[in-house]
Amino acid sequence: MSALILVLLIFNVRNSRRFNLFDHWLHHKLVGQHDGFSWQIITFINDPKLLVVWDIFLASFLINEENNLAALWVLFTLGFTDLSGLLLKKWMHRKRPLMHSSLEDGYSFPSGHVLGTTSMVLIIWKIFGTKFGNGLIITLAVIWIMVVISRISLKAHYPSDVIGATSLAVFCFTLSQQIFLAFL
Repeated sequence: MSALILVLLIFNVRNSRRFNLFDHWLHHKLVGQHDGFSWQIITFINDPKLLVVWDIFLASFLINEENNLAALWVLFTLGFTDLSGLLLKKWMHRKRPLMHSSLEDGYSFPSGHVLGTTSMVLIIWKIFGTKFGNGLIITLAVIWIMVVISRISLKAHYPSDVIGATSLAVFCFTLSQQIFLAFL
């Protein structure tokens, strides 16, 4: 399902003027005046480069727990997801919304912050979900929602950029699981 959503988004972002006008209109309606400092902190904590550091810490923890295959899976999943996102970004060449922060550079589709955060949320949920239960799921969902809101509020992305990043992350996560299940 995530692959289908992603393909439809890619097609519409690249080919549909009506879709892009709707995406711009929706972005304008969602943004308002919500570009505060707290959203910048959330953006910083979930920066794609910093998420790589969090990923390495998680893999190190798993190695320490003598769970080497899970550690390799954690590193592979985020790396595969990030590489897919970078290639898609370069292929799409979608410009960022008007009035985005000068701190934001590069292309808009898909959102790297949402891509990495979605991937990490799924990884953490997969590894620790049964141990920590609903509290962890709620915490991860809140973090993910805050990152999504921050990317739109800071005018860095259109809603379709966020949906595309989420779809790509779910697709890569699922594919990564299937690859590693073959080795178990």
